[in-house]
Amino acid sequence: MFMLRNATKYLFGNSSKETIVEISQGQLYLVRPLSPKGTSELIYKDAAASIRRTGQDFQYQLVIQRAYEEGEAELLAEEEGEDAAADALDAEKDEKTFLLDQSLHFRSEIRENGEAVFAWQDLSGDPGDLFEFICDEGTKPAEVSTFEIAAIECQYERKYRKPKENATDKQLQQFNFTDQPIPAASPLASPTVKALTGSQLKSHEEAETKATAAQERTAMTKAQKPAAPVRDRKPTEAPPSALVPASRETLAKERAELHLFDFDSGSFILQDPAVVATVSEIGNWQYWLQITGDSKEWLGQRVVADLNPVFNFEYLSFIFNHYTDDGSAYSWLLRFKNQETEERFQDGLMRALWEQLNETKWQKVDKDDQQYVLDAFQDLNMEDAPPEEEEEEEIVEDDAQRSEHYDSDESEDDVVVRENDGNVNSKLAVGYKHDRSFVVRGSKIGVFKHTPNNNLEFSTNISKVETPKGKLFSPAKVMLHSEDQNMILQNRDNPNSLYRMDLEYGKVVDEWKVHDDVNVKSFAPDKKYAQMTGEQTFLGMSDNALYRIDPRLSGNKLVDSEFKQYTGKTAFSNAATTEQGYIAVASEKGDIRMFDKLGLRAKTALPALGEPIIGLDVSADGRWVLATCRTYLMLIDALQKEGKNEGKLGFERAFAKDAKPQPRRLALTPSHVAQFQYETKAPLAFTPARFNTGVDDKETSIITATGPFIITWNMKKVLGGKKDPYTIKRYEEEVKADDFKYGSDKNVIVALPNEVNMVAKQSFKKPTRESIAATPRGSGARRRLGREEVVNSPY
Repeated sequence: MFMLRNATKYLFGNSSKETIVEISQGQLYLVRPLSPKGTSELIYKDAAASIRRTGQDFQYQLVIQRAYEEGEAELLAEEEGEDAAADALDAEKDEKTFLLDQSLHFRSEIRENGEAVFAWQDLSGDPGDLFEFICDEGTKPAEVSTFEIAAIECQYERKYRKPKENATDKQLQQFNFTDQPIPAASPLASPTVKALTGSQLKSHEEAETKATAAQERTAMTKAQKPAAPVRDRKPTEAPPSALVPASRETLAKERAELHLFDFDSGSFILQDPAVVATVSEIGNWQYWLQITGDSKEWLGQRVVADLNPVFNFEYLSFIFNHYTDDGSAYSWLLRFKNQETEERFQDGLMRALWEQLNETKWQKVDKDDQQYVLDAFQDLNMEDAPPEEEEEEEIVEDDAQRSEHYDSDESEDDVVVRENDGNVNSKLAVGYKHDRSFVVRGSKIGVFKHTPNNNLEFSTNISKVETPKGKLFSPAKVMLHSEDQNMILQNRDNPNSLYRMDLEYGKVVDEWKVHDDVNVKSFAPDKKYAQMTGEQTFLGMSDNALYRIDPRLSGNKLVDSEFKQYTGKTAFSNAATTEQGYIAVASEKGDIRMFDKLGLRAKTALPALGEPIIGLDVSADGRWVLATCRTYLMLIDALQKEGKNEGKLGFERAFAKDAKPQPRRLALTPSHVAQFQYETKAPLAFTPARFNTGVDDKETSIITATGPFIITWNMKKVLGGKKDPYTIKRYEEEVKADDFKYGSDKNVIVALPNEVNMVAKQSFKKPTRESIAATPRGSGARRRLGREEVVNSPY
């Protein structure tokens, strides 16, 4: 077992990381093998096991933490009352900690059925009592071994008060208790997770005899039934390799193991224990990844953003996606022999990816900026860990609102039947001041009311969006304004002007000429919640300029004193503001600038990762900046935590040159990407991601979509470094736009090509093979809608 010790040096290496190693899913039991009752008690039916540092040197804790599904705590409150919910959320009931000491007799076992179990003594219980953590069935033996070795080394450090590197195998052996048997935990013997009270004990003992007899009868009945036929499933087969192009220069060439993700089993399967992975330049800003075995060429593909690279230095792995000419996607894993090998390969691959996206030589990039880019593509969680068990979906009977169409007494111009309508829904604006949502469809805008029971109700249709001169146009961008009484519209045919629609009358009443020589590429509110106030001014941008727009000015509306123009090709794309009016600006190059006010230089400039930024949002307090690229999101902490500007935001003071914030790259795991594209035959293309909103609400969730999937990230899980911190919901059609209902992260408004829904976030699922492949209920937009899905109109 100790031959794996070298792997743990990467686990212990980062002393700033509280958690050393983790098993992400399992069940915790308290087993009493010597008790007259002979029972085992299920403590947590869904939990994670980890080893954590404490505040003292050479002291470590074994931590078992209960896991909650999205919305489970709220559901518990509804079912058992507030007291039960508070009790369930109590820290002591949600987490059990054990000082890693030799007296625990911590050990593991892999049983004949493949079940992996950790066990340790209950030092506060009766003699023989012990805790058992039964790992999820997909947990790999290597993960179990790594966890146990880490526990042994922690016990060594506690006893000898020396770093584990000083330990000999003989010294470590005294903490190895694998020769002590682990009794089986029986979930059937304890149907409740709550401990029995004294008044319940007698009846429980009487019932136990009957329960045991019933279990024996059930087991005999099952044994008599013929086994269900097992479908002969073949593992996913690797596609043929593309022809290897001629190489100009080799950027990286390293040996590794090669694994391929199998769609049926949901795991990576070893294909070749010894391959050579080569990154080479094949043309001007063109690069190639080739993986070669001793007897065959395994795969070759261009180095592009769709590679979706993820480096995991704890498990010495690199996971990426591979696409064939027919659009099929595969997920591959390279496992390297040591960290130095993986770092050399990462340097070569990231250089190739950077140069391909930016058409700039990597060597010209500042060393600190290079590290910023590399950090963004590093992942601290094992990507091929088993998916968590999915909760059973609650099916709600539809006695609420059903599919809704326009009233039949609408005029002929107002009624749009899908078969005759060449347009689809494209843009969504959610009201802050009033409970309304607005959906753009060609040159029409549908208005939907938010009902008290969190449904959508069709309100009216603005059938003609036209300039004051009567010319129809389809808005390219919309923004609610001035207490949600107005909507600002952008017309691509007139790039130097914007239009104001009076929503009470449902018509465009003003054209605002911004400037003769400065166009409007995008625009944003003066402050995050400015649309709830009477504030008239707002921000505008062109490719290389930022400025304020004041509609009250006569003539051109650009405010000259708050105009900042850059001489270079900045290629600005999006802007977002905080509640205080700080400004974040992103570009098509992928960089981000932070300003405290218009007209001045940016306080902070963050380098580009390579992909264009297509969406930008900022938390109300300015702490978090959220950027959307086509294949991933990027979450940046703008708070400075050290140096002379400690406690200041990057909007207020510049980050030190060598202390830029580490970006958190929020991406789907490569295996999920492969499954998404296996189902849809289309590449990833995220919609602009947004935080949940509300003046008095903290940002707790992030929403975006790609193809027919809506994805929501849980901020707490993201910041805690949890595996797969997102949930999904699949539709039949492509999601065109999405956003949270104002003031809540529990309900999401979704615009599909031909319908608009409000859905409960609780209906989202963990990403598993089943939930990704699941066919949505109903067929077509005229289906009967459930309680959580309400309007079906031509919108």
